[in-house]
Amino acid sequence: MLRESSSRTHTRRAAWLVGVLMAAALTACGSATGPEVHLTIRKGSSFREAADSLAAHGLVRSARVFGLYAEVRGHDRKLRWGTYVLRAGLSYEQLLDALRAGRGIVHSMTVPEGFTIAQITPLLVEALDVSADSVDAAVRDTALRHRVDTPAPTLEGYLFPDTYTFADRTTAREAVRLMVERFEKAWKPEWNARLAEMAMSRNDIVTLASIVEKEVRRGEERPVVAAVYLNRLKAHIPLQADPTVQYALGKRPGRVYFKDLRVDSPYNTYRVVGLPPGPIASPGSASLQASVSPAKVPYRFFVAHPDGHHEFRRTFAEHLEAIQMVRSATRGDSVQREAAARKAARDSATRAVWPRDTIKP
Repeated sequence: MLRESSSRTHTRRAAWLVGVLMAAALTACGSATGPEVHLTIRKGSSFREAADSLAAHGLVRSARVFGLYAEVRGHDRKLRWGTYVLRAGLSYEQLLDALRAGRGIVHSMTVPEGFTIAQITPLLVEALDVSADSVDAAVRDTALRHRVDTPAPTLEGYLFPDTYTFADRTTAREAVRLMVERFEKAWKPEWNARLAEMAMSRNDIVTLASIVEKEVRRGEERPVVAAVYLNRLKAHIPLQADPTVQYALGKRPGRVYFKDLRVDSPYNTYRVVGLPPGPIASPGSASLQASVSPAKVPYRFFVAHPDGHHEFRRTFAEHLEAIQMVRSATRGDSVQREAAARKAARDSATRAVWPRDTIKP
């Protein structure tokens, strides 16, 4: 009796598994024509959790049936973790193949506006799992530099700031080429006509835009800052742009000291008249637009307030007055902050000696 019962159990399970396989076979000829679906299979997830995620995103109708199909095929223990981009309509076999081989895994990376190659390199290294040396070789690619027509030794300024999604096993060279292509798409054809009017090359505009990007913290000031630098160029006055000195020194944004201005570099716009040989960072579309369409203003000088907004002036005498005004306002703010800090310290000390609930109103 026990042997007969066990036989019936095995027969039912076999029939059930055949049913599972037949049900799964209905999707075996699936066509990946549906919309793209993004899902992440977290590191350490089991196959069951992966199947649940596929079902939650509408890629399979039943996580249980898909899991059993994988078990029958002997592939329920083979899984690559990561973020996938898959199309709805894939067959069970195609989905299994994707999960086993990591087909469809992508790597995302966001490059903020104003980032330099030195800042972009670690992002690429982490996203693509490549070496820093491979990135360095990619950004020095001769063909790409010739393509964008930059005389600089790297593609600085042409790795467009954006969010990128790279396929698994994308190389540094492929990623850099994609970023340059994104720059080319962002460059508007109508800007080429402005180049002739301004008697400037595209590399000149990208270089100017990169300086504007590093100087400006308030977007509405971009066209005015661009105009200041263009006015100085026309008057053959050194740009005296602090970000170019920081770039020459390899320093992070911050205060520039008089000793820094002595650096011997073509990027030191305190010593060299005109634009530096190439961009100092990756400008975004807004800074590029501001550089080809600057404000019509007579200003040649500006000084920044601590909060980032600028005072613009026409003459050097007016500029000196503006500097004094900003310094006076800054000192006043510092005095107020110090007074507030001292009061807070006294209040804190008083509360420590006399807890609030013991102080009578």
